[in-house]
Amino acid sequence: MIAAIPFPTISPELFSIELFGMTFALRWYALAYIGGILIGWRIALFLLRRPRFWAAEKPPMRADQVEDLLTAVILGIILGGRLGYVLFYQPAYYLANPIEIPMIWTGGMSFHGGLLGVMVAVLWFSRKTSSPLASTADLLAISTPIGILFGRLANFINAELWGRPTDLPWGVIFPGVAAQDCGQAIGTLCARHPSQLYEALLEGALLATILFVLAARGALKTPGVIAGTFFAGYGLSRFAVEFVRQPDAQFVTPGNPLGLAWQVGEVGLTMGQILTVPMILAGVTAIALAQRSARRTRHGPTP
Repeated sequence: MIAAIPFPTISPELFSIELFGMTFALRWYALAYIGGILIGWRIALFLLRRPRFWAAEKPPMRADQVEDLLTAVILGIILGGRLGYVLFYQPAYYLANPIEIPMIWTGGMSFHGGLLGVMVAVLWFSRKTSSPLASTADLLAISTPIGILFGRLANFINAELWGRPTDLPWGVIFPGVAAQDCGQAIGTLCARHPSQLYEALLEGALLATILFVLAARGALKTPGVIAGTFFAGYGLSRFAVEFVRQPDAQFVTPGNPLGLAWQVGEVGLTMGQILTVPMILAGVTAIALAQRSARRTRHGPTP
């Protein structure tokens, strides 16, 4: 008998009702999106209504403009997340079946694609409202990790995006044929890393704590630092978890059991790691540029 944790009996559906011969269900995943957006909205309002957090005590927008930003962000998440999944993970399939691209209810969303969609939405909103781009990005960045935390917990409840096989005592025995197919001896259960919980801890709880502490210490007064920290922090967290996260099935072959999307000899990267490298570089660059701009503001241009 392996030392592992049985998967808890939690239904992916919070509840369901029958109306007019159809079943309508509220799923934990949908609730995670709703809860994350609502809490992020409240965090943004809290900060905007307290000018002391911002440079020159001037928030980047009015509190009543947050709803417009939120609408743009939701559209960016949905459109970018779906197109990112199509382009990054299964381009050949959707090129052959383009009618399925809008069918988001069948599953298939990419965080990195959603992030790109949000970036486009923030750029559009900033230009439309003349809000400072860096501070607008900071506001959104500090409001996001709680939603990521909820989303990863919902992934766990859905028994999806699980990790690679492990013999560690906190390995989880996920249900389903795919989860239980890890080349083990017949009759033996397969325990896997609960990589969703690792991501919930690192990308959600830990990153949120870091950003809140930085904001409390005045980081929002240096536009770009919070957004840069979010990019670098999420990227590093996701890069690390990818070592124990099971890659998407289309990348796994008999000659590539680790599902590496790029490989040279014994070294390689998963698609998730490839997509996080630009995030890390962008985050570090944003922090450096923000700090350099702050130094110039304090001391004047270097002669």
